[in-house]
Amino acid sequence: MTCAACVGRVEKRLGRLEGVHATVNLATGRAKVAHPASVSVEALVAVVEAAGYPARPAEPTAGSGGTPQTARPAAGREPDDGRPGSEEVSERQERDRLLITALLAVPVLVLSMVPAWQFRNWQWLCFVLAAQVAVWGAWPFHRRALRGLRHGTATMDTLVSLGVTASFAWSAYALFLGGAGLPGMTMPLTLLPSASGGVAHVYLEAAVGVPLFVLAGRRLEARARRGTGSALRSLAELAAKDVAVRRGGVECRVPAAELAVGEVFLVRPGERVATDGTVVEGGSALDLSLVTGESHPVEVGPGSAVIGGAVNSGGLLEVRADAVGADTQLARISRLVEDAQTGKAAIQRLADSVAAVFVPAVLSVSVTVLGFWLGAGADPQAAITAAVAVLVVACPCALGLATPTALLAATGRGARLGILVSGVEALERLRKVDTVVLDKTGTLTTGRMSVVAVTAAAGTDAGAAEVLRLAAAVEQGSDHPLARALVTHARRQGNGPLPRPVRFAAVPGSGVSALVDGEEVAVTRPGELHGLPDDLREAVRAAETAGHTAVLVRVADVPRAVISVGDTPRSDAYRAVEHLRRLGLRPVLATGDREATARAIAGQLGITEIHAEVLPEDKAALVATFQKHGSRVAVVGDGVNDAAALAAADLGIAMAGGADAAIGAADVTLVREDIQALPDAVRLARHTLATIRANLVWAFGYNLVTLPLAAVGRLNPMVAAAAMSASSLLVVGNSLRLRAWNPSRPRAFGHRSGRTRTANRWETSS
Repeated sequence: MTCAACVGRVEKRLGRLEGVHATVNLATGRAKVAHPASVSVEALVAVVEAAGYPARPAEPTAGSGGTPQTARPAAGREPDDGRPGSEEVSERQERDRLLITALLAVPVLVLSMVPAWQFRNWQWLCFVLAAQVAVWGAWPFHRRALRGLRHGTATMDTLVSLGVTASFAWSAYALFLGGAGLPGMTMPLTLLPSASGGVAHVYLEAAVGVPLFVLAGRRLEARARRGTGSALRSLAELAAKDVAVRRGGVECRVPAAELAVGEVFLVRPGERVATDGTVVEGGSALDLSLVTGESHPVEVGPGSAVIGGAVNSGGLLEVRADAVGADTQLARISRLVEDAQTGKAAIQRLADSVAAVFVPAVLSVSVTVLGFWLGAGADPQAAITAAVAVLVVACPCALGLATPTALLAATGRGARLGILVSGVEALERLRKVDTVVLDKTGTLTTGRMSVVAVTAAAGTDAGAAEVLRLAAAVEQGSDHPLARALVTHARRQGNGPLPRPVRFAAVPGSGVSALVDGEEVAVTRPGELHGLPDDLREAVRAAETAGHTAVLVRVADVPRAVISVGDTPRSDAYRAVEHLRRLGLRPVLATGDREATARAIAGQLGITEIHAEVLPEDKAALVATFQKHGSRVAVVGDGVNDAAALAAADLGIAMAGGADAAIGAADVTLVREDIQALPDAVRLARHTLATIRANLVWAFGYNLVTLPLAAVGRLNPMVAAAAMSASSLLVVGNSLRLRAWNPSRPRAFGHRSGRTRTANRWETSS
C-alpha cells in the first residue's frame, strides 16, 4: 500500500464479506479484522490479494505468543519471500535503486536547468540517461500502476506512473519529431512551466525528477515510519533470549520459550528477568525503567513479584516462573501497544473517505485541464505540462499517514512513560474528559498497610523505637497485614535483628502477646481509653480521626505506646491531583472505605468532593449520574470492585498492579507505580490529537493550494514532485516529534508544593 486510497480500497473489499469489519493501517501495513468463524483468515488474505495487494497472516508480536488473526497488506513494498533476511534484501534493493536513479538523474537535472552548461547535443545525452530512469528507476510505480489497472483501481502509483510516462513521451516526441533534437538547441532556466510556442522544449528533467524525488521521499518516509513504530521493537528486545535453570541438579541454559510455569530459574547481575515470577531466594534491585517507566530501582527479596524484562542490578536471584509466553506482563503490554496502533481518529476516517475517491478525481481533473487548455487554443506543450503537474502534485499519501504515524509515535512514547492506551478512540475520549473519579486504595494510596506514627507514653524509659522493636518481635510470626506493617517498619529502622519471642499467645479479636527479652509484651486493641495516659489517649483519637488503625503496646501490663497503622497516600498523589485540577479536570474520590478514612485521605490530597462507603454498583451509578448531568467521566481504579465503574465510564483507567478484571475493563493502563502518570496521559492525549489535526490540516490544505496552481499552469512538474514528497515528509516529521515528547509539569503550586511523605507525618520542605 502506498496511500490512503489503498487503505480505503482494502477496507472496502474486506468489508464486503458478511460480518467482517476491517481497520487498515498504512504506517504499519496491518489490517485488524473482526470476522465470524465462517470466514477464515485464508479467505481474508485472498480478498486482499484479489484487490491487488500482496498479503499474509500477520506474525504474532515477538514475545506475545498467541495465534495470528490479522491479514497484513504490504505497505509500500512487495512482499518478502518468507526466507530469512528477505526484508533486508528488499530494503537494500530499494536503496540501490534510489542511488542509481540519483546518479542518472542529477546530470539531466543540472544540464536541463543550467543553460551555460548545455553543450552541443546535450539533449541526446540527457535522453539516454532519462530513458533508464523513466523505465527502470520508475519501474516500481509502473508495476503497481499496471497491477491496479488489472484490478480496475487507481492509486498514487498510477498518478506517478502517468506523470513520468507523459513527461518522457512528450520529450521523445519533441526530440525526434519536433525539432528539439537539432544540434545547438538550448533551453532556458525556469522553475515555472514554459508557455512558449513550438515544441522544441523537452521535459526530461520532470521525467527524471518525479521518480527521483518520490523514491527519495518514500525512503525517508519509510525510515521515519520505522522510527515511529520503534516501541514494539523495543519491547520485543526486552524479552530474554535464554535463561539459566537447574535441572537434575545441573545448571544449564535453555531458550526462554522452553521455561515452564513453576520452574525455578536464576537471574545474575546484569541479566534480564526471563519471565514474570516470584523471588524464591536472594535479594537485589531491579531496573524497571524500560518495562514500566519506573525511574527508581525496585528492591526485591523472597516473596517479591518480579516482571519479565527487568534488569537485575544487584545480587543473584532465584525466581519461580508464575507466567510464561502470552500471559506475561511484557506480552500484554506488547499486545496493548500493537492494538492501539491500528485505530483511527474520527477525522481520519473522514480523510480516508475523501482519499478513496481522490485518485479517480485527480485523473478526471488532469484530463479536464488538458482538454480545456487545448480547447482554449493554448500551446500543446503548456497543456501537457499542466496536466502532468496535476497528476504529480496530487498527494493522498499525507492523508493516509496523518493519523497512524502520530499514533505510532504517541503509543510508543506512552509505553516508555508507563502509559498504555488501547487506541486512538481512547485518546480522543481522554482529551474530552472533564471529571475524574478516583478510587482510594491502591490508586491514590499505596494499598499496603504501613506504620504512620509511634507515640510513646511520657515518662517511660523506653523510647518509641525500642517499643516498636518489642512489638515487632511479638508480631514477626504473624501473617496479619498489621503485623507485617510493624515488622517491616521496625526492620527499616536498622536497630539490628528482632529478638525471638517465646510463649507466643494469640487472643482472638484482641491481639497477641509473647515474652521478649524477659518481658511480657502485648500488642492489642486500645479498648477502653479512660485507663490510658493522656498522650496515648490523644494518639488513639488522632488515629481514628485520620482513618487509621491504632494498636496499644503494653510491656509488663503497663501501656507504653500507641502505634498508628494505615494505608498511606502515594508520595506523588497530591501533585497528581493538583495537576489534574490545573488541566481543567474535576477530581472526585469514590471509595468503599468508611467516611473518616476517606475524608482524611481526601484532606491530605486536596480533594473536596468525596463519596465514601460506596458499593461496586454504587460506583457505576455515580458515574451514570455524572454522565446524566453532561459530564464526561474517567474512572481510575485497580480492584475487581472497580471493574463495573471502569466499564460504565466514558474512559476507564486502570493501575497495572491491580486486578485483571479492572485492567480488562479499562481503556488506559498506567504501568508505572506512579499516579503522576495519570495527568501525563491526559497531556499526551491532548498533544497527540493536536498533532493529528495539524497533520490533516496540512494534508488537506496542501492539495487545496497546489492542485489549482498546477491546473492553471503555474507549477513545474519537477517542482510538483518535490512538493508532493515534501508533504508526506512534513506529516511524518511532525508526528516524529511525539517520540521526544516529555510531560511539562506545572510550576510549584504554593505552600503545599513541597510536601513530602515520611513514615510518621507530612513534612513541608522549602
